[in-house]
Amino acid sequence: MKKESISAIKFNAEGLIPAVVQDVRSGQVLMVAYMNEESLKQTLESGTTVFWSRSRKSLWKKGETSGHIQAVREIFVDCDEDTLLIKVDQKEGACHTGRFSCFYRKLEHGQWIEGKNRPAVVKKESENVLERVYQVILQRKETPDPGSYVSSLFSKGQDAVLKKVAEESGEVILSSKNGTRGEIVWEIADLWFHTLVVMGFHGIAVSELFDELQKREGKAGLKK
Repeated sequence: MKKESISAIKFNAEGLIPAVVQDVRSGQVLMVAYMNEESLKQTLESGTTVFWSRSRKSLWKKGETSGHIQAVREIFVDCDEDTLLIKVDQKEGACHTGRFSCFYRKLEHGQWIEGKNRPAVVKKESENVLERVYQVILQRKETPDPGSYVSSLFSKGQDAVLKKVAEESGEVILSSKNGTRGEIVWEIADLWFHTLVVMGFHGIAVSELFDELQKREGKAGLKK
């Protein structure tokens, strides 16, 4: 965004503009904060969000102490040029409570109820590992590397990706029949990895998978 582009934005009387922050993959609204001209410039320069704290009267780099940074992917301005929409890759939770989104409560029957099917807390380490692997897969898809196994799979098309899932599924079955614990773990990891590649092919976020599992959590002990 060039200087003239910033000057076209309508900051309020205090020199601020509200910024709605949205997760780029799930579309979930994460938080609302304020920016001034300097924080917007720093956001553009660093590639991560920087806001203006109205309470502290100072610049606030999101995740500076917690590590829960927001990598900026796209910035939009509304029709009146007085509100920003910033799409980000959220690392861990956006909310100071540790939750993924600040908007975790929903009005139901006159009461604010914590959403049942939304990410309620910061992801556990197991989910973080899947997310990190998935992000590498997306990078290999968006920026192919000639020496990358994942890039070569994507270059061969969907059928090649699905063939690997079928192969790895068969390997899981055989390893289970053999009953060797280490082999079972190895083959399931292979299957999970290639399933993540399928998700990357379709642009399905890891958070969507966990949301779906969360819906089924209470049904795990029910008979079909």
